Amino acid sequence: MKYFIQSLRILPRWVIILLDLIMLILGVSIAFYVLFGFDSEKSFRFDPIIAIVLFVFTGLLSILTTKSYSGIVRYTSLQDAVRIFYSMTLALFLAVSINIAYELVHERLTAYSLLLIAYLNAIFLMIGYRIIVKEVFAKYLFPDRMKETPVAIFGAGQSGIITKQLLDTDSSSAKKVVAFFDDNKNKAGTVLNGSKIFIANEEVMKAVIRSKKIKEIIISIQNIELSRKNEFVDFCLSQKVKVLYVPPLDTWVQGELSIKQIQDIQIEDLLGRDSINLENDTISKEVRNKTILVSGAAGSIGSELCRQIIRYAPRQLILLDQSETGLYEIELECKSIVGKDILVPAICDIRDKKKVDQLIKTYRPDLIFHAAAYKHVPMMESNPSEAILCNIMGTKHLADSAQSTGVKKFVMISTDKAVNPTNVMGASKRIAEMYVQALNSKAEDDNNEKSTEFITTRFGNVLGSNGSVIPLFKKQIEQGGPLTITHPEITRYFMTIPEACQLVLEAGSIGKGGEILIFDMGKSVKIIDLARRMILLSGLEPEKDIQFKFTGLRDGEKLYEELLNVSENTITTHHEKILKAKVNTPRYSQLRFEIDRLLAMALEHEDEYDLVGLMKHIVPEYKSNFSRFEILDKKKLEAN
Repeated sequence: MKYFIQSLRILPRWVIILLDLIMLILGVSIAFYVLFGFDSEKSFRFDPIIAIVLFVFTGLLSILTTKSYSGIVRYTSLQDAVRIFYSMTLALFLAVSINIAYELVHERLTAYSLLLIAYLNAIFLMIGYRIIVKEVFAKYLFPDRMKETPVAIFGAGQSGIITKQLLDTDSSSAKKVVAFFDDNKNKAGTVLNGSKIFIANEEVMKAVIRSKKIKEIIISIQNIELSRKNEFVDFCLSQKVKVLYVPPLDTWVQGELSIKQIQDIQIEDLLGRDSINLENDTISKEVRNKTILVSGAAGSIGSELCRQIIRYAPRQLILLDQSETGLYEIELECKSIVGKDILVPAICDIRDKKKVDQLIKTYRPDLIFHAAAYKHVPMMESNPSEAILCNIMGTKHLADSAQSTGVKKFVMISTDKAVNPTNVMGASKRIAEMYVQALNSKAEDDNNEKSTEFITTRFGNVLGSNGSVIPLFKKQIEQGGPLTITHPEITRYFMTIPEACQLVLEAGSIGKGGEILIFDMGKSVKIIDLARRMILLSGLEPEKDIQFKFTGLRDGEKLYEELLNVSENTITTHHEKILKAKVNTPRYSQLRFEIDRLLAMALEHEDEYDLVGLMKHIVPEYKSNFSRFEILDKKKLEAN
């Protein structure tokens, strides 16, 4: 028996139609017996054969019309039941219509009540045998599914219903939904698709998790607030329950959810923030049918900018980077999004002034998003001349070329490490900020109406970006630890890559030139707390399965990052997550002289202490921390 059933993994369509016809005959027969029993006096007016022929004929016509036979029986779901309902309702309508028409010229073929009862019987029987077949297949074909993992779904809305139907019908799933949790008190106590809904408070959930031995909970709420998601995940982790989530609706493949899309929740899902409301019309006007250049296009920020810009239909998108492989990959990805050839991949080192000038003069971009930079703090602390040449000289080349060519807007992407810098990287970015501000101010003083508008954007650490702590921790957890943390009290601001890039586009559209726009980074996160959550999300226990190792602050590293200079304050913009810093703009002539001197020294790779000493002169608030360059601050203090 088992092997016979296994040989019929999918029932042929003609078998399903035949079984449906048998159910129609059985439904009419039962209806006839319910109405008339074995009383021949009551039933003599109506011939049962005529009733069967009428209902089976209209039923077959409806089945073929609605294709209710097309579903795979062993995957029967609510959608199949709905199709059967529509099919049988059409059959009833046709049978009653024929009965009425025949009665007008002769006499009715059968009783209307018999047709109604046959209709109800047919629906019940056709759905019923499908469920029985589904259970038989599950028992003999997929015996492992009898040992399914008990799971609950958080969210008893439409997304939750779809998730349960998917788990119930997909043969590759080894999960059985035993409960729903929901914040809506009105839903508590009701049953949804065979599973009871419980209120999602901690006491109730603890009891349900214990009684039903729940091992996993799937978050299936499309617009859950981040604070609620974090609260719920922390509770689940405290109960040693694994947490998965259903991705946003717009990421479902062809509008349908698949098992592979239900994934373990990641730390990035908990550190991002609630969705950003963008002025998409404003961004669209700024980008649509324009030529855009993105420097650092192969990097984590630059590549995401390209993905987002391409959706606003620019006339041309120039991808500038010195990484051949990275540039090739983002070009392929953008081509798959846009579907037409508007991309210009340009291998170029921004330190090469002639190449930069040639590129900008050839394509004459309307907007430049400048994301290319060296960002690794310890690496730049060891190589200050490289930080100067890339972050300062590269920015200067792009900015000068943009202004001389008449680029409309230049958006520079900076960092929170430029505020009160304690390292070479942060100081180099601050000098680059100062230069583009001074260039903008000079153009305004010269009353150059066609000059480029220079806008600077500042934000903190970006989740998943090159050099982020998240990938490092993931790798260390996979290797069994320990997790290396520089200091138990160190904190950082975090933002997701898409969120950061959305705000960059928004800032670029609202900026008028000369501003430093600061993004609301939310609350700073303690790195050790971040590490603990990542360990728990991996199903392990901190300091038991995975140890911590404190290595001490690295060269130039701060315990706490800042977003504003002490001499700065902010004013609001129309966007709640973007603030405008009020800063003192340096004089162009003096700054240009000092930067030219700094670049000349860096090109000659002069003494590193002389280089950093000049950077400290240009940026007076630059005080080294945990760095060999602290001696320069001591000498300056002694001199004063």
